[in-house]
Amino acid sequence: MKGASVSRKVVRLTVDNFQAVPAPCRTCLMWELDPVRRTRVAEADALAQKQAWISEVLREWGSCGRVVLVNDQPAGYIMYAPPAYVPGADAYPTAPIAPDAVLLMTAYVAEEHRGGGLGRMLVQGMARDLIGRGGLRAIECFADAGGTLGHRSQAEMPREFAGRVEADAIVRDFEADAVAGLPEAYSDVVGTSVLH
Repeated sequence: MKGASVSRKVVRLTVDNFQAVPAPCRTCLMWELDPVRRTRVAEADALAQKQAWISEVLREWGSCGRVVLVNDQPAGYIMYAPPAYVPGADAYPTAPIAPDAVLLMTAYVAEEHRGGGLGRMLVQGMARDLIGRGGLRAIECFADAGGTLGHRSQAEMPREFAGRVEADAIVRDFEADAVAGLPEAYSDVVGTSVLH
């Protein structure tokens, strides 16, 4: 379909639009629950548990993610939250997450949409949201040093992705988009803990 226009936009993650996001990580509770509570959730109840978590965070903290739409269809999403809402992060050797930071929990773009800048759009949407809130000094994520994600580590960012979304790229794109008022504190927007 040569010449067809493609619309791309980033919207807030809600319980309703979470239903339609691509499947990986939709039922994963890696970050949302501590390891003990996670083992007590039946596989059939995982989606409901994830939706309850999203609802709680929306009520108490505000938006905890963004969804990228291509022609009004979800093509990827990003989820993030402060340390109080991500007890699963405490299981990592580099824990805890800084109290003035947010954990980038999951970033996913459907394979057929990769390489077109949608991941960058999601990270920029997250950064815009967090800058508007104030009081936060960093976004942290855990990266998989091997670059290949196994079953247990699917909730970790591939190291190559984490390396591509460093703060200088986000700030450069913000300047290009003429987004004014980027606080000095956001010079280190993304901090990455690399797991070995």
